[in-house]
Amino acid sequence: FQVAILFAVTGALIYVILSWSGLLVSILSEDFRVYFYLIALLIVGRQAYSVARGSLMGLGLESRSEPLNILKKSLFVGLALSLVYAGYGIVGVLIGHIVATTIVSIVAYAILAQHIDYRSLAVRTPGGFPKRELLSFNGLSIILILLTASLYHVDILFLRLLVGDQSTGYYKAALVIAEFLWFVPNALQTVLLHSSSELWSNDQTDHISSLASKITRYNTSFTLLLVIGLAALASDFIPLYYGSEFDTAVLPLLLLLPGALGFALARPIFAIGQGKGQLRILIIATGAASIINLSLNTLLIPPYGMTGAAMATSIGYGSMLLFHVLAAQKIGFSPTSNLRIKRLIIVGTSSAVVIFGLSSIIRDSLVSMILVPPIGFAVYTLLTVRLSVISSAEIITLTQNLPSPVQSQIKRIMSMVD
Repeated sequence: FQVAILFAVTGALIYVILSWSGLLVSILSEDFRVYFYLIALLIVGRQAYSVARGSLMGLGLESRSEPLNILKKSLFVGLALSLVYAGYGIVGVLIGHIVATTIVSIVAYAILAQHIDYRSLAVRTPGGFPKRELLSFNGLSIILILLTASLYHVDILFLRLLVGDQSTGYYKAALVIAEFLWFVPNALQTVLLHSSSELWSNDQTDHISSLASKITRYNTSFTLLLVIGLAALASDFIPLYYGSEFDTAVLPLLLLLPGALGFALARPIFAIGQGKGQLRILIIATGAASIINLSLNTLLIPPYGMTGAAMATSIGYGSMLLFHVLAAQKIGFSPTSNLRIKRLIIVGTSSAVVIFGLSSIIRDSLVSMILVPPIGFAVYTLLTVRLSVISSAEIITLTQNLPSPVQSQIKRIMSMVD
């Protein structure tokens, strides 16, 4: 807690000093003075919340930490939209972030108080406590996060500098949709980091390999369906969601999808390796992907603009999967031992024929958006179960925590499929 707050306060002070000195204002505009003061507050709040959430997960209280995360996002959306509608613009969005984070942090620390004695925060750390190891892990984690973050932002920065705001906006629209693929992998990454660390500490390597392989197969199957659906409906979805002027974002989205799929599959593998604490291998793997991403963006953006950025970023994202599978094998587990890749290819190809065929036949974009997803999902699920990419028994196991009426319907459907 002390180290986290020290980092947060240091970061916040840097923002305050930069804003107070007028340096940022001279580069950007006067509006940014207020923005950066608010960001300074947000940094402290988000760090406090991050410590609380991580502590809850470390205690095995994911049933508390994850609903709080949903609450934080819901509060932010409600508050931010209300303040923007009232005319506060970016200031309103930042205030929405700060208030939502503060409220949820208070609730999180109230829950932690039932499990942890806060008087320990004022007690000196015991002599045998592994401070050096934890600080080393923390420092390496920061490097790892910075390298990962560079994959997200290099293309946007280069595009804005070399091509201009309009193309950057179109490209960012495509990127936001492509990153939608990560909502399940992100959740898996968060949970697996904590759960796998306990397995590593108990030397359950075989269990970890089995878990990693099963998670990779499930993740691949689910994310592949989303990729096929987004690719088939891109020309219908983007104009409906953003407006007809964003038609030019369709090609960058299609180019980004293969790489986004690779990055989605790499995330849980990344987390399991991180759970063992061997961050140097992960830094090398992520650093290699980051260098590829940076180099290709440098080469491809000047001649090809946002199309070049999409190609470069897709290759950079995709290389994360290759490098982190190699890193996993070096660390001591195999995430691809039971991937059933041939069956996945058959399921993906057959489903794509149906989904793309339906999308091309239906001329009306809204009708296509309504009909294609459920039909495509039904076909993909049927093929997935029939070809044993994921068995009906595994699907029933995965859904056993859902409400009883839902479970019974899933069991009935699985019996029909079998």
